[in-house]
Amino acid sequence: MRYNELGRTDLKVSELCLGTMTFGQQNTEEDGFKQLARAVDAGINFIDTAEMYPIPPSKESCGKTEAFIGNWLQKTGRRDNLIVATKVIGEGDWLPHIRDGKSHPDRHNIVEAVEDSLRRLKSDYIDLYQIHWPDRQTNFFGKLGYLPTPQDLAVPIETTLRALEELVQSGKVRYIGISNETPWGVMEYLRLAQELDLPRIVSIQNPYNLLNRSFEVGLAEIAHREAVGLLAYSPLAFGALSGKYLDGNPENARLTLYPDYARYTKPNGARATRAYVELARDHGLAPAQMALAYINSRPFITSSIIGATTLEQLNQNIDSINLTLEQDVLEKIETIHQANSNPCP
Repeated sequence: MRYNELGRTDLKVSELCLGTMTFGQQNTEEDGFKQLARAVDAGINFIDTAEMYPIPPSKESCGKTEAFIGNWLQKTGRRDNLIVATKVIGEGDWLPHIRDGKSHPDRHNIVEAVEDSLRRLKSDYIDLYQIHWPDRQTNFFGKLGYLPTPQDLAVPIETTLRALEELVQSGKVRYIGISNETPWGVMEYLRLAQELDLPRIVSIQNPYNLLNRSFEVGLAEIAHREAVGLLAYSPLAFGALSGKYLDGNPENARLTLYPDYARYTKPNGARATRAYVELARDHGLAPAQMALAYINSRPFITSSIIGATTLEQLNQNIDSINLTLEQDVLEKIETIHQANSNPCP
């Protein structure tokens, strides 16, 4: 396993991070315990979750993922050996089961969310606390074409940062990060932190994979120059880059069970996926491992968040850390990308 500095901190996180959003939906607590044990045995010291997990979100399952992780940490006594990241939702009127659908990243909601997460995680502190998505109307979750709104009622970023500062000073949160953010948002967090002596974000968690390299356009340079490293989520595009959806929907697979999440399997994405899968197989590589190895090779990456529903999938994902892509493969990946530029942003 390789390890990278988390922003401008003294924390070193594993280049692979265990994603857990299936815990409590597709994976039982026993499954989650096995995944956590396997990941830690492989040298992964970084676990990512969120207050709203598992996905798809529901009132009945909300918070189960953090609770499973907390039970495992308590059972194994591994809390202080690991770096645990979780998230607070942004504007949440589409999630009425979380704080009555009135959740915004203001002091009241953030403090309440942290206390709930700490209770479920059975921990006194959170290593990395992230704003799950912007509170304002902007481009995230695949939404393109920014259109300003006449009345933007978003909580100001300064208000969010001051609430996070209180938690950092109390010791309940060590470091802060953002997720699903835009270049403007990142720079605004950094500007306010510098000008007002508020906590500085150390990471950004955004989608990044062979079908969606939009991060490279405006955010990669910021991540590199400002040491706000990318925690890449969906590095396998919801599993699509393994190739398993090219000829139908396999039984019990994620996108078979939850077709609303099929953004990566539409015609343009499927065409690009087929090209990547064929490239991998032509070079004797597992498609999923090639896709992960490419992401891990990018200089602005801090960690790739891998998720799985079976130990077999998890093992293959973990083994990608040992794969270094040859120059010929890298060049052919770029050729495919030029012909199919960001088919699934």
